[in-house]
Amino acid sequence: MGIFNKQSKATGQHATTTVIAKGCNITGELQLACDIQVDGIIEGKLRIDKNLVVSKSGRIKGEIYADKIIVNGLIEGTCYANAIEIIESGKISGTIYCDNLSIEQGGKFFGSTHPAEKEQVVELSPRDKAEAKPLKKATDKKASNE
Repeated sequence: MGIFNKQSKATGQHATTTVIAKGCNITGELQLACDIQVDGIIEGKLRIDKNLVVSKSGRIKGEIYADKIIVNGLIEGTCYANAIEIIESGKISGTIYCDNLSIEQGGKFFGSTHPAEKEQVVELSPRDKAEAKPLKKATDKKASNE
C-alpha cells in the first residue's frame, strides 16, 4: 500500500495545514495561503489567508494578519483579524484590530483593542480618478437619454 493511494483523504491545498513544530524557531516574514499551527516559536511578520492556531507551546512575537486567530499559547505584538479566540491557556499582549473577539475563562489579554481596519481594495491615483470621471458622466448621459 503506497503513501499516495486512492484511499488518501488529503485533497490538494484545501486540506493543507502548515505546522511549525515544537523546538522550531523561525525569524522573518511568512506568507501563507493555507492554515498554520504554531507549536514552536516565530518572531516576525505573518500574513495568513486563512486560520492561525497557536498551541499551548506556541509563541509568536510580531505583527500578524490572518482571517481567524485561535490562541492557546502566547502572542506578543499586533494582531489584525476578522475573528480572534483566546482560549483557556492563551495569552495576547499587545494591540488587537478585530470586530469579533472572544476570551474563554482562563484566557488573558493585556493591551488595547480597536475595530478592524477596513482595507481599501483599490486606491485610485489622481490620474486614474481623472480618467474615471468622464466614464461616469458618459454613463449618466446614457441613463438620462433612455
